[in-house]
Amino acid sequence: MTTGTRARTARRTACAAALLLAVTASPPSAAAATADTAHVEGQLPSGATYMMDVPDGWNGTVLLYSHGYTQAGAPNPAQDAPDDATKALLLEKGYALIGSSYATTGWAVTDAVPDQLATLSAFTDRFGTARRTIAWGRSYGGLVTTAIAERHPDRIDGSVSMCGLVHGGVANWNNTLDPVFALKTLLAPDSDVPLTDLPDQAAATSAANALTAVVDSAQSTAAGRARIALAAALHNIPVWNQPTQTRPAATDWDGQQANQYEAVKGLLKIAAFNRRQEAEVRAGGNMSWNTGVDYAKLLGQSSVRKEVTELYEKAGLSLRADLATLNRAPRTSADPAAVAWMSRTSSFSGRLTRPQFDIHTIGDALVPVQTESALRRAVTAAGSAPLLRQAYVDNAGHCTFSPAEQLAALHTLEDRLTTGSWHGTDPEALNSRAAAADPSTPARYVPYRPTPYLRPYDLAHPTDGQ
Repeated sequence: MTTGTRARTARRTACAAALLLAVTASPPSAAAATADTAHVEGQLPSGATYMMDVPDGWNGTVLLYSHGYTQAGAPNPAQDAPDDATKALLLEKGYALIGSSYATTGWAVTDAVPDQLATLSAFTDRFGTARRTIAWGRSYGGLVTTAIAERHPDRIDGSVSMCGLVHGGVANWNNTLDPVFALKTLLAPDSDVPLTDLPDQAAATSAANALTAVVDSAQSTAAGRARIALAAALHNIPVWNQPTQTRPAATDWDGQQANQYEAVKGLLKIAAFNRRQEAEVRAGGNMSWNTGVDYAKLLGQSSVRKEVTELYEKAGLSLRADLATLNRAPRTSADPAAVAWMSRTSSFSGRLTRPQFDIHTIGDALVPVQTESALRRAVTAAGSAPLLRQAYVDNAGHCTFSPAEQLAALHTLEDRLTTGSWHGTDPEALNSRAAAADPSTPARYVPYRPTPYLRPYDLAHPTDGQ
């Protein structure tokens, strides 16, 4: 961050309390009704709204919640908790809950971080200094939380990232490019579908629809299904990725691929084009590349490579030939200025100075569990590994945690802050803590070690961009 950026951020945060607009006391929400709670809503100078719920018996801890990605044009309310059930439990235990909407939607990290800090300043001005401040967030909010943890550790005591994009922005967009590159190259080599440099949302939607139609057609043949599985493997899409799906057996290759097929279409419809286009506008160009990538090597590191080899053999198709086709195909180069913007705003150094506890479901297709390997790689290189702990929940889907599991993560971090060392981060202890926090919802922590993230990029490894 430049000196000028620091100064602007400091000014923005400092003036937040003085320039608060439309501060109103509102009736408590349904979740807040479990306790006598002061519910406050307001607006920051940036235009972002915020909300605060503070119980009469405040325990001295404030939880600064960063919400996930909001699609451009969608409603963008402030949020101060991951869900109503978890919110009610936290208020009952005396936690103060705060969070902002962020001034803009989409890849809004340059707004989200200062807006969250300004919300924290507004809380302090109204309710006093907290004994303990914890930043936490889900999904894209996990990226915002980790950015706060790395860049503003003086404002918090610790952090919790849940299903977070903790691999950072450059890594995210590089790895989002790989599966669509494989789909286009192997299933529609003569197509003019653009994968990057999308001029507007209409073009992004058109590209998503065109490649989705190609995937739908390919799913009807054994060769097409094998190639869809290969594309899924390049993104580490798990073979069980929605709670509504049947969990396939270890050798049920067809069942595994059928589940991935739905997730591949979801990737095309959500992140690969429309969200990419919005991020490209912010970055000022295409921020991802696949020049120099060896796709045979990537597949060799994938968590689902065995499924791919089995489906190729079943289809009578040469995996070696398809990988050679990918490696010979024309590549996409990045705009250096766009990479620099994404790196500066949305990638991580791994330098933690406060404890962080991460949780992730093992069946997450949108933000694969391997993102945790990417963060672990960065903090290890930066010498911060003792401050990070990661745990894994045996469920499918993105951010499909129970209230019990989320509270267990929070309480584990609190224990670390109180004692100065990590205790009870193993699955058995986490499940016991979860059951004690909320016996009515599941506790599904399991031993798990994610495979490597396939396209890592962080600021602790200067050669990542080469």
